[in-house]
Amino acid sequence: MKHDGTSGTGAKDGITADEFVEPIGGGHAECAHGALEHPPLEHSAEDRHAVEQAEHERAEFEKQRPLTISRRKFLGSTAAGAAVIASAPAWLPRVSYGTSTGPSRDTLVVIFLRGGADGLTLCVPYGDANLYNLRPTISVRPPGQTDGATDLDGFFGLAPAMVPLLPAYQAGHLAFVHATGLSDPSRSHFDMQKWMEYGVTSAQSAGITTGWIGRYMQTIAPAGAGLLRGLGIGSLLPRSFSGAPASIAVADPDNFTIGGTASTISARRAVLTAEYAHAPDPMGYAATNTFDTIDLLGLIDFVNYTPANGAVYPATTSAQALKRAAALIKAQVGVEVIEVDLTGWDLHSSLGPITGSMSARMDELAGGLSAFYSDLNDAAQTLSRVTLVTMSEFGRRAGQNGSSGADHGHGNCMIVMGGHVNGGQVLTTWPGLAPANLDNGDLAITVDYRDILSEILTERMACTHLTTVFPGWTPTRRGITT
Repeated sequence: MKHDGTSGTGAKDGITADEFVEPIGGGHAECAHGALEHPPLEHSAEDRHAVEQAEHERAEFEKQRPLTISRRKFLGSTAAGAAVIASAPAWLPRVSYGTSTGPSRDTLVVIFLRGGADGLTLCVPYGDANLYNLRPTISVRPPGQTDGATDLDGFFGLAPAMVPLLPAYQAGHLAFVHATGLSDPSRSHFDMQKWMEYGVTSAQSAGITTGWIGRYMQTIAPAGAGLLRGLGIGSLLPRSFSGAPASIAVADPDNFTIGGTASTISARRAVLTAEYAHAPDPMGYAATNTFDTIDLLGLIDFVNYTPANGAVYPATTSAQALKRAAALIKAQVGVEVIEVDLTGWDLHSSLGPITGSMSARMDELAGGLSAFYSDLNDAAQTLSRVTLVTMSEFGRRAGQNGSSGADHGHGNCMIVMGGHVNGGQVLTTWPGLAPANLDNGDLAITVDYRDILSEILTERMACTHLTTVFPGWTPTRRGITT
């Protein structure tokens, strides 16, 4: 990087396609295209051609789709497999293995820091003296001072609450990207989250109704059977998944089932299955896919999952979501992108980088990421096939306000972690915090976040259609991957 402003314990039984196991739990299942509440409707005459085409496409897809089989039966079909089962840990998911349809690629984990995280605190540019002129009372002090930063490279450092990330950084598996973001004049949370998730600026947004993850998935074959390709661990599917096939939002994957009284789930599912069995697509396929997804997630013993290397996930919502993500990734069911949201970053007053709100947010973020890193850095080298990236809609203004907080700004910081991340660095073309170098009072953006995502998609996720994923943008390779 350059700093001078120049470029520089019991598992659930397996389920085959012909077996039925009643899901348990209190979650509520909806299909990807709507709730399963009504019988199918008749298509109008003018829709018949489209329906016939959809049925043909589905039939062709089903020819390529492997028979769902539990991991227990898959492994148990050979003597060696039986030995694996006998020696496997009790939490080991009994899952269906999909057949890979293309080059080996990573699972992408996205953490969206909603509210506008303060990048100048997440990764402190203590080597720029202007920081302390702009933020005399809310900045993290340089290394060596009381509550000072932990040095990373002689210019940037970690706030005390972010120190749990130091081992991953020192091992070369974690990098920071600074002075990054999306160059758009808006300072609206709603607008900027939308544009970031669509992967365009407001000026490029005409006709854009799908998210960048959605467009990525539309332009590449499934990594496995294609049953569950994208997952938002939360109550709502993030906008970035708009248009994504086989993608759902689930707050608790261990309790994903049909809502209502548990004693009648089996009967109600039988009715719904009969109603939708011969429904034309997309309704029929959506219903079938929903039931299959309920069964698939039901095979994974999330509750008794034991992280590797003694990793302990904090009891926070986001950290527990990452724990479930780890279990899902290790189950190898073909999930391609997982997103977790971490909120609470909109700190206009009392920023509190050492003991206050910002410190608490960073503690939750770093604690979850640290456990996730330790867990995936296992004997099976799971980390080598995972890339994680954090983003936020914008950063905060360079200077503090009268309430000891910071208002909406632009330039920010990203974190990238994984087995093939060019880590141990703060990747940036640092613009400087001198008044003349600020962008209307904000840290200037010198690295578009789409450059980082583009490189991850091409180098680690076999993407060959970047112009579709990020329309109107020509990315610059920044060297964030190895």
